[in-house]
Amino acid sequence: MTATRTVPSPRKTPTAASAFRPEVQGLRALAVLMVATYHIWLGKVSGGVDIFLLVSAFLMTLSFVRKVEAGKPLRLVRHWLHVFKRLLPAVVVVILAVLVASRIILPQSRWPDVLSEAWASLLYRQNWLLADTAVDYYAQDHSGASPLQHFWSLSIQGQVFILWPIIFAVSALAFRLLRRPFPRLGYAAVLSVPFGGIFLASLAFSITETAGNQAYAYFDTRTRLWEFALGSLLALAIPYLKPGRALRVVLGWAGLAAMLSCGLVLTVDRSFPGFVALWPTLAAAAIIVAGQSGSPIGVDRILSSRPLVGLGDNSYALYLWHWPVLVFFLAATDTHAPNLLQGLGVLATSLVLAVGTTRFVERPLRDWSWPERRSWRTAIVIAACGAILAGPAALWQSNLTAETAAIAAQPRELTPGAAVLAPENAGKPTPEAKIIPAPAAMKDEWADIDGLCIDQNVPSNPLLQGCLQNSKPEKVTKRIVVLGDSHAQQYMAALGPIAKERGWEVVTLLKGNCRFGAESAERDADCNAFNKASAAYVLEHKLDAVFTVASLTHVEAPFETEVPGYLEGIKPFTDAGIDVVGVRDNPRFSMNMPECVQKKGPDSPDCNAPLAESLAESSPLDDYVGKVPRLHLMDLSDLICANGTCPAVVGNVYVYKDDNHLTKTYVQTMIPMFKERLLASTGWD
Repeated sequence: MTATRTVPSPRKTPTAASAFRPEVQGLRALAVLMVATYHIWLGKVSGGVDIFLLVSAFLMTLSFVRKVEAGKPLRLVRHWLHVFKRLLPAVVVVILAVLVASRIILPQSRWPDVLSEAWASLLYRQNWLLADTAVDYYAQDHSGASPLQHFWSLSIQGQVFILWPIIFAVSALAFRLLRRPFPRLGYAAVLSVPFGGIFLASLAFSITETAGNQAYAYFDTRTRLWEFALGSLLALAIPYLKPGRALRVVLGWAGLAAMLSCGLVLTVDRSFPGFVALWPTLAAAAIIVAGQSGSPIGVDRILSSRPLVGLGDNSYALYLWHWPVLVFFLAATDTHAPNLLQGLGVLATSLVLAVGTTRFVERPLRDWSWPERRSWRTAIVIAACGAILAGPAALWQSNLTAETAAIAAQPRELTPGAAVLAPENAGKPTPEAKIIPAPAAMKDEWADIDGLCIDQNVPSNPLLQGCLQNSKPEKVTKRIVVLGDSHAQQYMAALGPIAKERGWEVVTLLKGNCRFGAESAERDADCNAFNKASAAYVLEHKLDAVFTVASLTHVEAPFETEVPGYLEGIKPFTDAGIDVVGVRDNPRFSMNMPECVQKKGPDSPDCNAPLAESLAESSPLDDYVGKVPRLHLMDLSDLICANGTCPAVVGNVYVYKDDNHLTKTYVQTMIPMFKERLLASTGWD
């Protein structure tokens, strides 16, 4: 993926391989086309990035081996400065373009994340940012993806471009020390030890982490090091691999077929980068070993062709541009995936931008001799590139912070939220004000829970290790546990403050997309196991009450149903004398509600869904009445939907933080009504 194209060098010794390999340049061209076409039309991961990683290490290793064998100094600082002077200009151009396009096209709530990723991309740590947020890079719908998400692989490369030269330098020192007692020992043999160790250790770690936490493993540098090590080992072995012409032809075509079919045959998206990533990397290795076959039917005749070699020269820039062009096209047109013609337009636009970037930015700066004369000059160029991006990014972030603070500082009477739907406020106009929370603060709209469970509340079952609780009151008057998923968690924004006021201790046992109920085939095995462990916890700790969400909403018809196995799930609690509170679920939508408002305005019909297409005409909770004693039901839907619609904004407050979760701010505006109904339904004093 890097822009490296080295100069030719004759193959005189077993370890002095030719520097410029046109078939490798063509291989890079095919790899970037794989990445782009799979993203654009298939919504999948191709394995092309893994080929880039291998090739970059392959070329870098050849270069350093030549230097050491020629007795040249490695000059690591100068090398690093040269590498990043070559890479950063195109990066800065693309990120600046992304910031401008984000300001014009993307809704405001997405701006903070774009800015955070801009900084992470500039500093080559984007992969760790995405790993920490477990981004679904391989989701088939890219319309809501970050336009800088693809910088994860460049960040890993940047980290390796710092680490690998250190290994080369240490190995060179070891080579010089060992050459006296072992005069026949070669530098390649010394290098094979650390790279062989990295390959084995990283591959083993990659297999383990991919099996346990694939979403994190996908972006983890440690799970990718073996791919670079494989490229380095290939570079060390290539002088000794001299297959005949016929075998070169077979290797080349077999490698090409395996490379192109990888993303179609394998579930690349859900299994990378474990052992499955050996498929594309070994396929690329086979093509490199095949090299120049000398046969008219060899695959190198295609890979060495002028169009592919020319595209290979622009592969770095094409990778940089294709993803943001795709994301902005989808966002601007409100489409989830491009058709054939639209995809060709995205690809053509990306190619034009790539060629322009290579010709007018990357190549002139690469050929500029002034910075190369002194290291400090190169450092100035790098610092200038960073400043060109850092200035606008910092200014934009500062403005967003100021705007967010100003919106949050508005008098509360201007943002009543759910209070305008209370019967006593019927017909009263809502005052003019900025909608809260500010779009830049939307990511902080999850209900707060004070911390991990402590003392006797700590679960013994490891499935419940995410147990959280509010701060323990001085005098506990009631012990409550909240069971279920994020739709139960969101009500902690109301239940938490009420609990602190009344001396209740509240524990939460929550799992994403796992509504509480008895074991059911409609839930996956992990959810059923979690619910079983949660139920055992409730009975073991002899709690006073359980809080749940008792219905289940859907994007499409039927828009609301009973929770599978709900009554069977809560009956052991009520039989044990434990109260159960069941709240009606809130609607789900096919679009991100706050983004709809930011694009079209709060009064747009698109942002005010019909009630009939959001909730069941008759509440599923009605079917529970009288069937289980000590079950107390709460319906808050009239504080979410009113006058036949379920709006995105009520009382100058965003109701939803996305397409189905209530904002913390809106739930807090419901506290007086929530408290009144909770106490009335339960009879708690």
